[in-house]
Amino acid sequence: MSREQRAKIDRMLRASQSDATKSAEENRAGLAALMATMKLVPEGIRTTETTLGDRRAVLVEPVEHPRAGTILYFHGGSFVSGSPEAALSLTGGLVVKTGFRALSPAYRLAPEHPFPAAIDDTLAAYRVLLERGEDPCAIAFAGDSAGGGLTVTTCLAARAAGLPLPAAIVAFSPGLDATRTGESMDAKEGIDPFLSREKLKPPSAMYLAGQDPHQELLSPAVLADLTGFPPILLQVGTNEVLLDDSTRLAARARNAGVDVILDVTAGVPHAFPSFAGVLDEADQALDRAALFLAQQLKR
Repeated sequence: MSREQRAKIDRMLRASQSDATKSAEENRAGLAALMATMKLVPEGIRTTETTLGDRRAVLVEPVEHPRAGTILYFHGGSFVSGSPEAALSLTGGLVVKTGFRALSPAYRLAPEHPFPAAIDDTLAAYRVLLERGEDPCAIAFAGDSAGGGLTVTTCLAARAAGLPLPAAIVAFSPGLDATRTGESMDAKEGIDPFLSREKLKPPSAMYLAGQDPHQELLSPAVLADLTGFPPILLQVGTNEVLLDDSTRLAARARNAGVDVILDVTAGVPHAFPSFAGVLDEADQALDRAALFLAQQLKR
């Protein structure tokens, strides 16, 4: 790991802290500005605005060497901010490295649209792909942070609806426990340059809107039955307050007989693969994620 690279990103993330006194719209604008400043979108992709059902979406395609396969990508933002455009460093990185196309829906956000609106929208996006005749064996769910959590909860919702499950799940630093009971929530306090228990309280309250977090669609790391799930890749950093969301989901997957890879990288921040191009570990992590997807999707 480059200490200089890591230190630069650490300083930038600490300076970009969202403010609980600001409105959701102000924090959304702040996240968009942060990602735009980093200029992390890779070359070699083309983007087209489209729709999935009644939701806006962004189609991301490789300029060269396309391959059959679709990544349904769910952006992060604690369910209150973020967009397909803000996640293009990750979506585009996966597209360039795999040759698969990606579709990223703009699911509804809290507080205007609390739980389970986001899951309803991501499930609806998956239904559209199936109704178009796409083979679920050629579809993967991927996402970061809150979107990483949606890869799992959308799969739970699809199973409950009797739909065939996708071929694979890739989750970058997923949020998988609205009860916030992981030991890393406190053990990594101050070490994580971006998230903290206190910082997560306002968006969590907006998303929950008074609902009990002890539900599998809100806290799959501690409550979900993952029986029958497709292979899962979880990528997370040791400095994250959400570290134990991934470690506990991996244990649940293993106990349910699901193929799971828990890919933990030392000394990196939340959603670190989004820093591909400026952090060596991010490029390496995306390479591993691309290899996993290439191995799992039907060709």
